Amino acid sequence: MAAYDLEEQEQIAEIKAWWKQYGNLVLGLLTAASLAVLGWQGWNWYQRSQGAQASTVYAVLQKAIQENDMQRVKAASGELIEKFPGTAFAPLAALTAAKVFNEAGDSKTAKLQLAWVVEHGRDEIRDLGRLRLATLLIDEKAYDEALQQLATPGSAAFAVRFADSRGDVLAAQGKKSEAKAAYQTALNQLIDEDKSTAEKNTLQAAQANAAYRELLQLKLDALGESQ
Repeated sequence: MAAYDLEEQEQIAEIKAWWKQYGNLVLGLLTAASLAVLGWQGWNWYQRSQGAQASTVYAVLQKAIQENDMQRVKAASGELIEKFPGTAFAPLAALTAAKVFNEAGDSKTAKLQLAWVVEHGRDEIRDLGRLRLATLLIDEKAYDEALQQLATPGSAAFAVRFADSRGDVLAAQGKKSEAKAAYQTALNQLIDEDKSTAEKNTLQAAQANAAYRELLQLKLDALGESQ
């Protein structure tokens, strides 16, 4: 029994010595881990809170659009951009508001909304913003700026539309040969997409693609022989 007590005392002494040497480090690591968990939980709560508030403002925006209340449209979209830029609702609101403002004849405000999408949006949303901004720039005959927006799509899903829009800009500039090349690229890409997704395409999608192919071919035919 005495031998057992002695062995136990030696183990306790070893533990005390280990704790004296590494105790502060262990406590520091535990504290850091606890703070990290609390920080992560706090961040998740903040993100959920931001998303919930942004969705409420987005609903206000949609209602304002339905009621054709341009002041509320501007206020709601501005609030989403300023207060909730990190949520998915902000770029969607800017895209939606830009369409409304452009249809109302306020292309200046529409351009500002789309410029924000181009700068802060991601992936397909950003590409869609670039396409719509390029369309407004074409209307203003700001062809070089439009081509800058259409340089390269970030997503393969928009490759056809980017090539098509580049063709529109080049055609407007009188660059028939380059325009035909852009339209042909768009047409070839669309045909390749149809082949690769033939089994997945619905009848409606197939009809839409067929109409788009016909439109691209009409644009090519309208240019005649390239010079």
